[in-house]
Formats: sequence, C-alpha cells, structure tokens
Amino acid sequence: MRADRLVATLLLLQSRKRVTAADVAAELEVSVRTARRDLEALSAAGIPVFPQPGRGGGWELVGGARTDLSGLTADEARTLFMVAGPEAAATPELKAALRKLVRALPEPFRASAEQAASSVVVDPDAWGRNRRARRPPMLDALQSAVASGKQVELDYADRTGRPSSRVVSPLGLAQKGTVWYLVANTDAGQRTFRVGRVTAVQALDAPVVRPDNFDLEAAWAQIVANVDELRSPHRVEAVADADVVHVLHWMFDRQLQVGEAHPDGRVAVSIGCQSVERCAAEIAGLGARIEVLAPPEARAHLARLAEDLGAIYAER
Repeated sequence: MRADRLVATLLLLQSRKRVTAADVAAELEVSVRTARRDLEALSAAGIPVFPQPGRGGGWELVGGARTDLSGLTADEARTLFMVAGPEAAATPELKAALRKLVRALPEPFRASAEQAASSVVVDPDAWGRNRRARRPPMLDALQSAVASGKQVELDYADRTGRPSSRVVSPLGLAQKGTVWYLVANTDAGQRTFRVGRVTAVQALDAPVVRPDNFDLEAAWAQIVANVDELRSPHRVEAVADADVVHVLHWMFDRQLQVGEAHPDGRVAVSIGCQSVERCAAEIAGLGARIEVLAPPEARAHLARLAEDLGAIYAER
C-alpha cells in the first residue's frame, strides 16, 4: 500500500543522513521510479524532504538524521498523517507505525496528528456504476479544516443545482468508490455532503462541535447501511443454482444476501432492489438457473417477459 511506503520512506530518511532513490527501492523492494515518485510525494506534501544534486547526492530530510519527528512543524505533521490516514485501516502494520509516529511527535502536535490520521475513510465500493475519478476542487480545503478542527462555512449545491450556504463542523472525509463525501455536524444533526457539490469553503475561528464518542468509521458504516436501505426498498426472494451465485454477486453486489443451500443443491438468495420489475428483468437473463419465489408481482413480470420473448423468438 502506498501509505505504508510513505511512512517507511520517511523513517528510512530519518535513520540515514542521505538516501538515493535506488537505496529506497532496494530497501522497500520497489522500482526506482516508484521510490522516486514516493520521495517527490513526501516533498510535495510539505514534508521537508529535498533532493541534493551532484556526486554523492540523494534525498535528505532537512535537519539531519534523526530518530524521531521532532523536526516537523505542526502543519507538516498533520499533512503526513493525512497522507497516511486514508489507508490506515488497511493493515495492522501501518496502524502500529502511525502509533509509533504519534509517540515520537512533540506533545503539542500529537492531538492534531491523531485527528488527521483518523479523519479520512476510503471505501472502495461505489454506489451505482463506477465513474472516472476526479479530485473535487474543495477537497484540500476540507481536509485542512478537518485536520485543524475548525468550523467552516460551506457554499453547496444540491442535486438539482440549488445553492445554499451553511456553517458546519467537519468531522471527517470518506471516499466511496470515486466520490468523496464530507461527514459534518450541523445545527440539524449529523449530515453528509458530496464534496464535488461544495463550491466554496470559508474557514472560521470557532472549534468543531464534535459529538461524544464520535468514530468516523462507525459513522460511515451506518451512513452506507442507511443509503443501501434507501436504494433497495424492495426485496426479491429466490433460489439459484450454486454456480450462478457468484454471477448474482457481480450483478447485485451489496444488495445480495445469500442463505442456506436446499436439499436439491440450489441456494436461497434475497435481492434488494429499487423496483421489483427492474430486478425481475435483470434476473430473466439467467433463465431456469434461478427461480423467483416472491413477491408474486416479480413472478408475474417474469411470466410476461417470457410470453413476450416467446412470441418474438418461437420457431414458426
């Protein structure tokens, strides 16, 4: 994972006076090109890492070799943990590395670093079809607001394009598929905003109002569950051949629930959908390899589809 490499690269820089991209590549078992790109990413993120040209040159962490992060400013520390934070949930090793880095920071910087590290969730499963990723213009401003723990005034356009302005307490950011969302506290309670619809961000001096025991990952899991339920108000119950269950997973993803196997080898499945007719139409392509049991309107729709198709394709 790239976040693991960034943290490991920084620690390598601190343990040696100077390193080359080839040194980093050999140590981390990556290509020289990848190592150089990671070093450039640390430098671009605001970490004081700079290349030294000429014979015997390489990359240096300004301030000399160190075994801690005490040379970083508060903004640099927040930036580093923001870079690593989105993938922090991916591996226990990275979580352990971040805990060690937090302990190495000067006391005044620890709280903001921990906040930055826990302020982003990356959820790779998209709602609907995947789209080409585009970085929202206001994402950087919102990341800074989350890390600094300050309220912001958002200019926002809803799904119809209607503009509004409101003061919110940013609690964290989540990436769902290719789309970024802001989880925020408002006067009306916790709300989720699509970052791509934020048109302006004005930082305020007031501190974030954070709910007691707020946990971003738990909050995002609940948001996903709520949205999935809204997107799938109906359910179709069926039994399917065991070897097409993986096809159903591909077709319906999180909307599919797989039950127990029947004595005849078929497997019970339950499919969430926006409309029964649409779900029946998608299932129809599997033919006799799936049998819908309920609701009756799904069975009736499949029967109509069979009649229509038979009328067109039956041999004359």
